[in-house]
Amino acid sequence: MIGFRRSRPDAKDAPAHARVGERVRARLDADPSVYRLPVDAIEIYGVADFFTAEECARLIGMVDAVARPSPTYHNNADSGRTSYSGDVDPDDPFIRMLERRIDDLLGIEHAHGEVIQGQRYEPGQQFRAHFDYFDTSASYWPTEEGRGGQRTWTAMGYLSAVEAGGATEFPKVPISVPPQKGALLVWNNMARDGKPNPLTLHAGRPVEQGVKYIVTKWYRARPWY
Repeated sequence: MIGFRRSRPDAKDAPAHARVGERVRARLDADPSVYRLPVDAIEIYGVADFFTAEECARLIGMVDAVARPSPTYHNNADSGRTSYSGDVDPDDPFIRMLERRIDDLLGIEHAHGEVIQGQRYEPGQQFRAHFDYFDTSASYWPTEEGRGGQRTWTAMGYLSAVEAGGATEFPKVPISVPPQKGALLVWNNMARDGKPNPLTLHAGRPVEQGVKYIVTKWYRARPWY
């Protein structure tokens, strides 16, 4: 009897992820306000002053209102994420305006984006090296597959300057991006072939002085529920 091995979702969905990558890449490369960071291993872009100082201050207040100890899919058993985080109100007109701006930058339909999550890092807090894409062999994957599938792109905005520490580090590239108030960092979690890119491993390094505030928006392969 001949057995047939089911293909992993990574391979099955790769062509669709690759097409999304092509569209977003072309849009960002054509935007003069967007700077592509000089690395070949991953597609990562920056936009200076994406948020105004007033928008940063308002977002910081919203993050503080929802911030709770940050969860992870493995219940933070390794104490790898020691920040505070929470989802902001997706129906707030201010949040909807900002989400439309990020959607337009990337050219991804609004329905594919998760709710903006805010994060606060106080001195000593960090997020150890991790991936934004999902492990399709993990027990949580069937749930996430039904909620929009893989996380393809990440958009992360810095709301505050930090006196020391708190950089976003991609150790396998390697590249390290210090917090820059108002800036937006965008990267593709997939490789050009549409499969998860292990070189996108990244960490939020410990804050040494000051308080780091960021907002993150993840985009799914399909509409997010």
